Amino acid sequence: MDILKAITMDQLRTDIPRLQIGDTVKVFVKVREGAKERVQMYEGTIIKMKGGGITETFTVRRLSSGIGVERTFPKNSPMVDRVEVVRHGKIRRAKLFYLRKRVGKAAKVRQRLGD
Repeated sequence: MDILKAITMDQLRTDIPRLQIGDTVKVFVKVREGAKERVQMYEGTIIKMKGGGITETFTVRRLSSGIGVERTFPKNSPMVDRVEVVRHGKIRRAKLFYLRKRVGKAAKVRQRLGD
């Protein structure tokens, strides 16, 4: 079991900042179109974090033309170029699924001051 743990520890990324649920983040994703590759930004609120270690994922939700779009990113994936935290959210829940029912200003998360 120590061999498996050693292999996964080598593949963990250290350049990803500390993410928490409720944070507004910019995720820069590598998109491959044919032979070309470019970086596309996806900005939204983290509503869910799941797993741990090499299998850790986080789900980002944003509103696009009034329609909620959610996308799940593996934290240690090579397709994730970088992640920037725009603002830290002040929340009291482990999962923010209640944001799915809200639109507009009601779907906002309060900002945590002091960070």
